[in-house]
Amino acid sequence: MKADVKIVTINGIEYVPKDTIAGPVIDPDSNYVIIRTYSAGIHTGYLKGRIGKEVVLENARRIHYWNGAASLSQMAVDGVSKPRDCRFSVIVPEITLTEAIEIIPCTTKAKTVIEGVPEWKI
Repeated sequence: MKADVKIVTINGIEYVPKDTIAGPVIDPDSNYVIIRTYSAGIHTGYLKGRIGKEVVLENARRIHYWNGAASLSQMAVDGVSKPRDCRFSVIVPEITLTEAIEIIPCTTKAKTVIEGVPEWKI
């Protein structure tokens, strides 16, 4: 954070201007996410709804294998640097995942990269 930032305190909570916070910017209007589940693997797509651990994704892909990101966190920020080495499934119109344990919002950059990974199919 910049040293000359004006901090405002309201009801004991400190607030800083949004543009002074370091780190990747998540598009607040985007609902593109990466979901890690307990037993169904990793999926990416548009978050349609969530109740408890049950998540519904639209235009979803299962991520079987990725290369070019150290973790799902990096994938959510940067995408993958080796899209041709990844195994991302075909897109399904909708999927319900019943044991979501992690929901990671993606940056616009990551969404563009992930959506550009060729479909892996036999």
